[in-house]
Amino acid sequence: MAEHLRGAYDRLCDVYQPDRTVIVAASLAFAARVFQDKHAAPVVSMHLAPSAFRTLHLLPSGVPGQDLSWLPKPLKQLMWWVLDRALLDPNIAPAINRLRADIGLPAISRPLKDWLHSPDRTIGLFPPWFGPPQPDWPEQARLTGFPLFDETGQHELDRELERFLDGGTPPIVFTPGSAHCQAGSFFATAIEATAIMQRRCLLLTRYPEQVPRDIPDHARHEAYVPFSSLLPRCAAIVHHGGVGTCAQGLAAGIPQLTMPMGFDQPDNATRLHRLGVGSWIVPKKFTGERVAEALNELLASEKVAESCRRWKEKLAEGDAVAETCELIEGVGGR
Repeated sequence: MAEHLRGAYDRLCDVYQPDRTVIVAASLAFAARVFQDKHAAPVVSMHLAPSAFRTLHLLPSGVPGQDLSWLPKPLKQLMWWVLDRALLDPNIAPAINRLRADIGLPAISRPLKDWLHSPDRTIGLFPPWFGPPQPDWPEQARLTGFPLFDETGQHELDRELERFLDGGTPPIVFTPGSAHCQAGSFFATAIEATAIMQRRCLLLTRYPEQVPRDIPDHARHEAYVPFSSLLPRCAAIVHHGGVGTCAQGLAAGIPQLTMPMGFDQPDNATRLHRLGVGSWIVPKKFTGERVAEALNELLASEKVAESCRRWKEKLAEGDAVAETCELIEGVGGR
């Protein structure tokens, strides 16, 4: 991030036109916030997951299932302060402040506390039933919903995949995330677990070297398939807990088993559990027997099935993308 910070800022200088440009910035697009502070440009901060918002009320889960919200408020304040001073500030603030110094801005501290959110508008791309707003979230924050973009229409299901999907009971999808390129053990476990269950599985990864060379007949590998086309034809999905995959699983109305590793994933996994649609297994316990047992429990539960149906219907309400676009254009004034 530090390496590209100045280049991103310079690019904004090239394309920005006063009164004609609104900058939409992802959570970690720090160059946009620096540019806003320097040029008073309209910026909309966009957060994909609830954990981007700090709070002293319902705390994000750093460990799956963990809820420290019951702790006294002073202790929660201390926890955030220690996290900033010991871990985040030393790795993030110096690069931001070098750029700020170069362009004549004062230094900042604790950038992930409040500075992360544009004072013009901050949007959470998730529904309030997934991440309920907290009393101390920024006043300029608005929640719209999951965008559910998955390149539908740009990728067709090939005939071999269609035959696989139609050739037996709905398969279980396994994906460690689009950026994960060291998931060999994840896919080996997927094959082992579904063999125990006597179920079929579909392994999704753009890195074929992660998949065992000679996979059994009950398994199939694909580099990429749009979830909106695939998941409604599947029994369940096992994944890393990324918020985009969580959203697609909710939209398809299928159970979800997660193996959260870091970032927002433990918190997302916890939220799926609260909604009644999934459970998790930490990486060191992610074995074939445990995965098979957890999936069998999810698939056999009528309570889980009912929760999946409920949130699928809820997610179909409204138009998150249109609402998001209206909020962005509103910041632009003219």
